[in-house]
Amino acid sequence: MQNYDIIIVGAGAGGSFAAYEMTKNNSSKKVLVIDEGRSIKYRKCPITTGDVDHCINCRPCNIMTGFGGAGTLSDGKYNITTNFGGDLHLYLGNDKANELMEYVDSVLMEFDGGKTKLFSTENSGLKTKCLQNNLHLLGAKVRHFGTERNREILTKIYDYVKDTIDFKFLTKVTDINFKDERYIVQTDKGDSFSAEKVVLASGRSGSKWSSQICEKFGIDLLKNRVDIGVRVELPAEVFKHITDEVYEAKIVYQTEQYNDLVRTFCMNPYGEVVTENTNGIITVNGHSYNDPKLQTENTNFAILVTNRFTEPFKDSNEYGESIAKLSNMLGGGVLLQRFGDLVKGRRSSPRRMEKCFTNPTLNATAGDLSLVMPKRQMDDIIEMIYALDKVAPGTANEDTLLYGVEVKFYNSVIKVNNEFETSKKGLYAIGDGAGITHSLSQASACGVAIAREIG
Repeated sequence: MQNYDIIIVGAGAGGSFAAYEMTKNNSSKKVLVIDEGRSIKYRKCPITTGDVDHCINCRPCNIMTGFGGAGTLSDGKYNITTNFGGDLHLYLGNDKANELMEYVDSVLMEFDGGKTKLFSTENSGLKTKCLQNNLHLLGAKVRHFGTERNREILTKIYDYVKDTIDFKFLTKVTDINFKDERYIVQTDKGDSFSAEKVVLASGRSGSKWSSQICEKFGIDLLKNRVDIGVRVELPAEVFKHITDEVYEAKIVYQTEQYNDLVRTFCMNPYGEVVTENTNGIITVNGHSYNDPKLQTENTNFAILVTNRFTEPFKDSNEYGESIAKLSNMLGGGVLLQRFGDLVKGRRSSPRRMEKCFTNPTLNATAGDLSLVMPKRQMDDIIEMIYALDKVAPGTANEDTLLYGVEVKFYNSVIKVNNEFETSKKGLYAIGDGAGITHSLSQASACGVAIAREIG
């Protein structure tokens, strides 16, 4: 059995930035990072490389796992804000959380060579226009590296840390035990590693596993939220006046019919719609490139409805998964529908899609989302699209495309203190897998914070 001072489970945004910070600070600690995915240089999705046009269930999924986590092959968009993207400020305070996100931005820019523009919603006329139409624009600074440049930056970070930090890729942690004041970490390769401290940084794809480990040690969990919605795709010109100014607009709306909160999420100007495979469930997401030669004619973004549950229901993610499974059952993966067909109560058939003026960037099955989405969420989404049409005319066009479903799993919020330590001494939890963060900036900042605390 190999002995370490610290073992980090997960090499996503939190784990990778923890490794960076420990390397930068010349930590004397012996550190191991374990991830079920691949090293960043070997992370390739067959869909994005053009080898296939649909998810073929790679094991493990290169979109979701590996160095850099689910953010590596995504949009490369870092929102510097505590208005959304997680609750880091509840643990560290607003000033400290923002300071750490600014620090993450400086690290990324150092490896990027300072080439990427910083957008901001401050002093934007869009805020006024939103308020005039009962919409609320959340303030943030946004750095968009693009999928291709984000990968290059994270590759440089990996090269920087790989000789200082030990990594085990394509290795899944199966169990964690505690014996003689040390944690014993077991893997699917039959190996065991021991450490005084263990950090759970498993990200969204590993959050179920993190919950199981916490339940084993009697650590309190809170499971009551899941966001369900669709990914909207339309001609880039419709949102050009917004995306050229602020790049990403996080807009929140309270519906008149149900008083539910609905929001836009992950806006990708000139981007592509892509799939994600989470534990065999196919959901939809989006990304975009920085290089104009790789850009499309469309912009995509999610519209998500927040769902919070009360007793006796205990697992909100099972609710989200059941909806995604229904979409997979009917469409063999992702379903696609024209907005005009949805409001008219008819299926988008292949024949109707042939006449569509908006060209889809993802090969999805034309169908009827109303057979998948619960009525309440569907009504919320339709109302939100009409509300957005007031600030971006054309959003409610007949040929606006809706892909379903998009689900943001929050899984359990693991109870930790302000140092991210659980009630089990020496066991820490950070990032998206712990339910603390929901964004690249906050998850990365969380990794820096834990490295400074225990590294």
